[in-house]
Parts: sequence; structure tokens; C-alpha cells
Amino acid sequence: MSEHSADSNVERRRMNRADLATGCVLTILGLAIVYFSWSMPRLEVRGIHPATVPGLVPGLLGLALAICGAVLGIKAWREGRQEEGWRDFLHIFYTAEIGRVLVAAGLALVYSLVLVGLMPFWLATTVFLFFFILAFETWLSSAPKPLLRSAFWALVQAVIVGIVVTLVFEYGFLVRLP
Repeated sequence: MSEHSADSNVERRRMNRADLATGCVLTILGLAIVYFSWSMPRLEVRGIHPATVPGLVPGLLGLALAICGAVLGIKAWREGRQEEGWRDFLHIFYTAEIGRVLVAAGLALVYSLVLVGLMPFWLATTVFLFFFILAFETWLSSAPKPLLRSAFWALVQAVIVGIVVTLVFEYGFLVRLP
């Protein structure tokens, strides 16, 4: 077996494991969306037509996400069964990519569950973007940039985006933000 084919086999096994993990996460997320959409009020008391209930579109999108996740997971599991097995499945969780995903998910959760509602929307968005840019340019980058320079440009970008997003939602989409 040549070195190139060994490398491609390792890469294929790594992608199968990543696809299996992604499929599981997407299936669980899709099913959670379906559940929460189903539990939303249907507003029958107000005479709302069943086709216009608030949870219909999110429920259908969640169902589609769950189906796609299941298809991806089943495909990866079938292909992975014929190989050496899934003994080293947990090794995919010890990579730099997973670290970046976890940091992004953690920052998004802090933004949506803590910052929004605690402070004005434009400020919450600015703070989130500042730390997001700073984390990915300095600490989580394979070629980190200097901290002060990154902090300056992260602040400039975060302020501009925070203000523009707020104005677009409030005046373009007529959405009242928290």
C-alpha cells in the first residue's frame, strides 16, 4: 500500500467519524426543533387557520434537518462498519477544529442566553463580535495576529456591524429589538 493511499484511507475514516458525529447532532437538533415547534401555542381560540400556526415552518425545517442528519449518520455508520471499526471515534473530539466549534458555540450561547436581554441589542452584538473576532484571530488561529492590533480592528468591525445590524432590523425589517 502506498503512502498516498494510506493517507487517503486515514482521511476517509476521519471524515466518516466526523459525518457520524455531525449526523447525530443534526438529528437530535432537528428532533428538538420539531418537539418545541409542536409545543408552541396553536392559537385555535383566536380562530387562526391551522396552516398559519407559528410552529409550522420551524417544525417542517426541523423535520427536514432531522431527516438529513439521520441520512448522513446512517451513511457514515454503514461505511465505517466495513473498516477497522469505531475504536478511535472519540479522537475526533480532540482536534483543533472541535475546539473552534466549541468556542463558537459557547460564545453564541453566551450571546443569546446572557447578553441579549441584559444589555441593548446593539451593545450585546458588539460585545459578542468583538470577543468572537479576537478569539479566532489571536488564540484559535494557526497564525495568530498581534493582540493589540487584532483588538483594535475587532472593536472597529464589531461597532460597525452591531450598529448596522440593529438599524437594518429596526428600520429595514421593522423588528423591535430587545
